[in-house]
Amino acid sequence: MDIATLVGVVLAIGGILLGQLLEGGRVGSIVQGTAALIVFGGTIGAVAVSYPVRDFVRGLKLAVMALRDKKSDLDQIVQQIVELAGVARRDGVLALEQRLPGIEDDFLKRAVGFIVDGVDATVTRDALETEIMLHFEEDTVGAKVFESAGGYAPTIGILGAVLGLIHVMENLNDPSKLGGGIATAFVATVYGVGSANILFLPMASKIKRKLTLEKERRILIAEGVLSIQAGLNPRVLEEKIRAYAGGHGSAAGKE
Repeated sequence: MDIATLVGVVLAIGGILLGQLLEGGRVGSIVQGTAALIVFGGTIGAVAVSYPVRDFVRGLKLAVMALRDKKSDLDQIVQQIVELAGVARRDGVLALEQRLPGIEDDFLKRAVGFIVDGVDATVTRDALETEIMLHFEEDTVGAKVFESAGGYAPTIGILGAVLGLIHVMENLNDPSKLGGGIATAFVATVYGVGSANILFLPMASKIKRKLTLEKERRILIAEGVLSIQAGLNPRVLEEKIRAYAGGHGSAAGKE
């Protein structure tokens, strides 16, 4: 579990509930099953209408990325690339074929496979850069699912409030029910605005940030493999990619 995500959600919801109590209100007064059904059901439905099934499902899967605490493996990747560079310089690039089964990272394995197969450096670069960008753009669409949910939720919350007020207007002949009915009607607005700003929009931001870190990680791998193909000295290669990793590794390490 990503501690920042967990702590953030707990602090946000806890602060709201504590403020409600300090103002003399009751937590129970903002717990409304019908309001939750209207807001969350309506929001999910609106998002489903907005995106193809593939993008909608991808967005749901990316929610796991926001909740998962994945430690950075840049140091291990750099070390592995430097070791591969040493093998290529000592025994030739064809010797890397024996190392392919031991490479766990799929992208690194494919990249090394290009140079083992003797693919031209320009073609290798184009293929790797294309894969990086396609992967990033496709997953970014999934992240936008949450941005859309953050846009729809407040409006659907207002819709829920209007529906509640309609119900209140139908009971104007009973003044004793007006206060409670109006309060209940506005709970939907609380759910809509709250879910958008505590859950949906922050989730979208975190997903996009993690996708950016993954793209930078793949760029590091691509540059390292291309340097191996160019015959760069392993020590120079290590300095080159460690300098790149140093600029991004600290941020990635916090994920």
